Amino acid sequence: MSKQKPDEFSYTGEASLSPIPLSIGSPVIKPEDRNKIKANAVEAMHHYAQQEIAMLKQQADLIMKQVREIEDRLKISEHIYDSSFRFNPVVGQMYHLYEKEDHYLLSLVGPDDWGRKGMPYTRYVASVKLLGDHSWEVLK
Repeated sequence: MSKQKPDEFSYTGEASLSPIPLSIGSPVIKPEDRNKIKANAVEAMHHYAQQEIAMLKQQADLIMKQVREIEDRLKISEHIYDSSFRFNPVVGQMYHLYEKEDHYLLSLVGPDDWGRKGMPYTRYVASVKLLGDHSWEVLK
């Protein structure tokens, strides 16, 4: 008898590892729907990417808020260092910034502490505290 050479569609390996059913009782083997697999993978990829993008946007918003706070602190600090005051400010102490005509004044006296005469300045600007880096934090 002649032994036939298997063609490309024949399977000669172990039956339990066959990629195709070998008998009527074999379980049904359905081909994979590659388009469905790709669509699910792309959908999952977009979902997780959107979550990461949203998280990064929140972090960027927080960073920009911190940048604006530092810029505001620098601006008020420049006004204070350009203002008139006759004392040596102490770190951690609260002071009050006023505007009178065309210049600023830093005072130990708060806007509510002027008594009957009232505040002698044109405008109350802010209550501030000197920080360790010699910038000023606006308290109110």
